[in-house]
Amino acid sequence: MKFSSIGFSTIVLSVLTFSCVERINIELDDSYTRLIVDGAITTDTTAHTVMLSSTTSYYYNQVIPPVTGALLTLTDGTVEYSMNEDAPGIYRTNSSVYGVPGKTYTLKIKLAEPIGGYVDYEASSILYPVNTLDSVSLAFHPDWSDDGIWEVKCYVQDPPTEDFYRFLISKNSDMLTDTLDEWFVTDYRFFNGNYAYGAPIAYLQQHKDDEVLLTGDTVKVEMNSIGSGYANFIWEAQTEAGGSNPLFSGPPANVKGNISNGAFGFFSAYSATRAYTIVPDSI
Repeated sequence: MKFSSIGFSTIVLSVLTFSCVERINIELDDSYTRLIVDGAITTDTTAHTVMLSSTTSYYYNQVIPPVTGALLTLTDGTVEYSMNEDAPGIYRTNSSVYGVPGKTYTLKIKLAEPIGGYVDYEASSILYPVNTLDSVSLAFHPDWSDDGIWEVKCYVQDPPTEDFYRFLISKNSDMLTDTLDEWFVTDYRFFNGNYAYGAPIAYLQQHKDDEVLLTGDTVKVEMNSIGSGYANFIWEAQTEAGGSNPLFSGPPANVKGNISNGAFGFFSAYSATRAYTIVPDSI
């Protein structure tokens, strides 16, 4: 028996069409929830914040539910600070609290109701010192894109130790690097224990409305010494947020944090130093 080429093509097309419209129901086990922790203490004198929430169903399309009614304390082994719930799931210290470099800070959480089978959670983080950021500068590169790019550079002495840094960029009163995927994080090998004389730390794309710099704008750079644990957490989270490449690579894994009893997230302690520069009136 012979098929004409037209008849065979019709059969193949029919098979592909029916295959594409077949409905597949995937059963997801979303009965097990976990606590999510996002918080830090820094060398700034301010009300330090810890946010608590919980995981939800894959199909949950609302704001992640906050975890309320918990008791939180923060201690350096000698002094203990209580944290008050200022808003649902948002806990803060007194505004007079500040972190001291060299100390280890421990966050203790006691929930009003169990999440993931636990009511008690804990995390510790060492607060590493940071050298003073001497200054920052700007260099405009009109040929790097259609609208040009401002390169942000820093000037700082890197100590001969294994340090890890995060850089945050603000324009006037607006934070430009306000999401984790926009943070520039690097280790000591970027500076190699030398004086960083104009090391590039950010590139502001002038085709993006929020990154456009005008004459007289103030650009602020904040440099944090964050430690290897938090640096690795950020790198892993940025990799997961960027998606897998190639498309059919292995499934993503949960980003490893430092919270006990299987909770997600990270409690960090870090020092901060800042420097400013003004956008010049000519390029």
